Amino acid sequence: MSHGKTLAMHVLDGRKIPYQVIEFPDAIHDALGVAEHANLPAELVYKTLVVQVVDPATQAPLRSHRPLLILVGANRTLDPKKVAAALGVKRVAMARQVDAERLTGLKVGGISALAVLNRGFEVCVDEPAMLLDEFVVSAGQRGLNLRLAVETFMQATGARWLDAGRDSSG
Repeated sequence: MSHGKTLAMHVLDGRKIPYQVIEFPDAIHDALGVAEHANLPAELVYKTLVVQVVDPATQAPLRSHRPLLILVGANRTLDPKKVAAALGVKRVAMARQVDAERLTGLKVGGISALAVLNRGFEVCVDEPAMLLDEFVVSAGQRGLNLRLAVETFMQATGARWLDAGRDSSG
């Protein structure tokens, strides 16, 4: 299956950042499935989650805060309490699928921080990635991921480290 270049790939090409394309069936919508298909350890494959600061009383997203993109390893889950504490807000929640797609213009399963660089998202990466040389992130289209150096991803996206996840097992 051959794909054209995604916006994320064009961004990396424009900055002369090397990457490797990992293709997988677009029926796979989660990072664990990608890791399994590509025969990679789950801790190398990162999912991109759209997270919103919400009003604790109404659970509605607060318009005063921009949504964030938080990358968390396939072997971990988002910990909203940790994220809220790290951001200094009362509460955060993952955006509903329809909201995530509306905010990013990308389909869930293909949301990429590299593809929405100029859309005003703050990008955060869960701290276990600090221990990695490379990781795998979405290329901005279902069925395509990119393997690249963590450091160059951080520079390209202006991302910051955040203690955002917990091990899926508990």
